[in-house]
Amino acid sequence: MPITRALLSVSDKTGLADFARELRDLGVELLSTGGTAKALRDAGLPVIDVSEFTGAPELFDGRVKTLHPKVHGGLLHRRDDKTHLAQAKEHDIPPIDLVVVNLYPFEETVAKPDVTLEEAIENIDIGGPSMLRSAAKNHSHVTVVVDPSDYAKVIEEMKENNKETTKGFREQLAVKVFLRTSQYDAAINNFLGQSRQGTRANFSLNLPLEQELRYGDNPHQKCSLYGNFRQFFTQVQGKELSYTNVLDIEAAADLILDFVRPTVGILKHTNPCGVGQDDESLKVAWQKAFETDRQAPFGGVIVVNRPLTLELARVISEIFTDVIIAPEFEADARALLQKKKNLRLMKMNDGYLAEKKGSVIRSCPGGLMVMDRDHTALGLDNLESKVVTKRPPTEEEMRAMRFGWRIVKHVKSNAIVYTKSDRTLGIGAGQMSRVDSSRIAVWKAREAGLDLKGSIVASDAMFPFADGLQSAIDAGATACIQPGGSIRDEEVIAAADAAGMAMIFTGHRHFRH
Repeated sequence: MPITRALLSVSDKTGLADFARELRDLGVELLSTGGTAKALRDAGLPVIDVSEFTGAPELFDGRVKTLHPKVHGGLLHRRDDKTHLAQAKEHDIPPIDLVVVNLYPFEETVAKPDVTLEEAIENIDIGGPSMLRSAAKNHSHVTVVVDPSDYAKVIEEMKENNKETTKGFREQLAVKVFLRTSQYDAAINNFLGQSRQGTRANFSLNLPLEQELRYGDNPHQKCSLYGNFRQFFTQVQGKELSYTNVLDIEAAADLILDFVRPTVGILKHTNPCGVGQDDESLKVAWQKAFETDRQAPFGGVIVVNRPLTLELARVISEIFTDVIIAPEFEADARALLQKKKNLRLMKMNDGYLAEKKGSVIRSCPGGLMVMDRDHTALGLDNLESKVVTKRPPTEEEMRAMRFGWRIVKHVKSNAIVYTKSDRTLGIGAGQMSRVDSSRIAVWKAREAGLDLKGSIVASDAMFPFADGLQSAIDAGATACIQPGGSIRDEEVIAAADAAGMAMIFTGHRHFRH
């Protein structure tokens, strides 16, 4: 049957007026509520208030608008059932053929750091999910839309099918509705089930399949990507992503967002293998990063926090790279890189900064672990008050320590990083002992022909013994930044003082497993 009556009640009004105008042009009567009705009238469209349709006023500051038999009866009665049709006629319940609803922004509301319980409660939508579920249950006869991106598809369906939509299309929209309402309920459950100590009594997830990945860790392992990854990263070109690509992209984006100055990072297997900065040229920043390790970047990931320039694209194109991530790609740079068809170019969208403050979810035997994300480098405030050695650091050493501390946070534990104020010199990652990580970082610097004299050393966790620090002193480091907290801190401080080294205890560690 043709769609003759639609009920529109939306929080997100993106594309609403244009969609409603198309519906009116197709002869559809418009019902609406509150702010949606006002928006439609402001657009010059005729609208019937739901309160006029039902004969019942909106109550309790708008908490009750659409919870009425005339609304849900209009959605739920079967058009192919004579008894249903007779009851609908007896009780003056005309059919509602199309429902357009998106929900109060509960998730966005509770994501605010200062949200109150009262504010969260008021953003729990009741009427919206109820209408969506009623319409989705009766999708054999009713079209239901929860996503503004489907507006154009609905109009196209109606134009191609004599103002109707096809059953297969309605089924797709109904499945989308039940996914959305389950996600919405999960968000409410996760927020209200969280204690004041931050512990959740239970945790729910319901994510749509976004895409099948090329493979997992290895080609014989299948892998699927769920959620909204593409909301934060847009693939501009290249082969399909694999599991390891996604992990590398996340690691690279997390690293680059810790820096404000123009910065280039090179990563391999989620570990930074070189980071450089330069205020004038991304190419110079690249050279500083690349000189840290000229072998590891082969097949690695490159990330920048400025639009990728042609100058940088030219030097990058000289080596084999798997993924390049940037906030934007200049047109001539993209034209050059398009010659490498398999090279994945990923545009990092602005919204990822907020996502970085969310939770980390990892599987474990029998369930999941949900952890606060380590989203910022802690302990960098008031560094002058955190000096534990006789000699305070120089201004240059202080800049280098701030730089190195932001990098070591992104290196797999045990992590040691040697830097100047604008470039890495040696990185040691993922060793079973901290002194081994330090030795590897020194060896890598020597292999690259880089001098560690006058460098700073950053450690993601405390030096449990003085020998780890001593290896850094022997390599030429003149300053150290580390969390502190070892029972042998006094021995470590004494070793630094004996060498004339400056050292800061941040009071925070940044393990990364």
